[in-house]
Amino acid sequence: MGNVSRAAIISNRRITGLSADVLAELVAEVGPLWHERHQAKLASRPRKRAVGAGAKHQLVFVDRLLATLVHLRHATTHDVLACWFGVDRSTITRAIGEMRPLLAERGCTITPGVRLRTLTEVVDHLGASGKTGIIDGTEIRVRRPAAGRKDREKFISGKSKQNAVKTMVVTDGDGRMLFCSPTEHGSCADITHARQLGLVRLLEGGPAAEILADAGYQGLGAQTGGRVVTPPHRKFKKNAPDWYEEMHERQRKAHSSRRIRVEHGIAHLKNWRALARHLGRREHISDTVQAVAALLSHQQIADLIPARTM
Repeated sequence: MGNVSRAAIISNRRITGLSADVLAELVAEVGPLWHERHQAKLASRPRKRAVGAGAKHQLVFVDRLLATLVHLRHATTHDVLACWFGVDRSTITRAIGEMRPLLAERGCTITPGVRLRTLTEVVDHLGASGKTGIIDGTEIRVRRPAAGRKDREKFISGKSKQNAVKTMVVTDGDGRMLFCSPTEHGSCADITHARQLGLVRLLEGGPAAEILADAGYQGLGAQTGGRVVTPPHRKFKKNAPDWYEEMHERQRKAHSSRRIRVEHGIAHLKNWRALARHLGRREHISDTVQAVAALLSHQQIADLIPARTM
């Protein structure tokens, strides 16, 4: 790709989803990691070549990063990207496969230079800062598993009745991304997924932190000493007094108005078309989710800083 085309992609945030400043920071951070892993991969080969021998890269690192970002942002096929960057489709596939794990490992940015990579770090951050966290599960449609696969039925979501995987999203009270979990089969309930991730154990024995959740997580409040706050239970199933209906509706709306920020965060996440419907291999979806969450959180923090200090 020529310098003019590369500059046009970098300067237009609609193409990559990231500003030019964030892209520059991304190149400076991820570039050395990619180069280090690439050299380690070459050194591990049993067949040794002379220095400078072997096939030459047709895609420089910046183009590999840009191709990955365009793919994640717009779900552009590898064939289209290959035509755009003037290389073979397999080159694009290899480049995305190398870049996606590096982006996923970065974690979510909460302040310049500070990242959260695990749920333990998220709970510690919420407890230390005194901020409220919000959790919710979201589903991502995937291709239907092949006939005869033993766990084929596990991908069918009971909510959407479609083949999907599920991830748990954690945001702060302003909707900024703090964490996206590895994916689970679509048939897994939200509360089960939270328990499998160790949320109950972390809250039960960790710092005091308030986490808002929807009715799908009812039951975690009792297990965590009230640290997970869910909508109020309905005590009257039939013939409820008018005063109770009014009170219950007021409490439910008050909780919903605080929790809605996580829905905004998920909406921003799904603006990256690779997560609106994942058409690639299902084993790559966890890296894709965490890579997009890391990129989104970095841009969210950058947008809060008028004079760039990151």
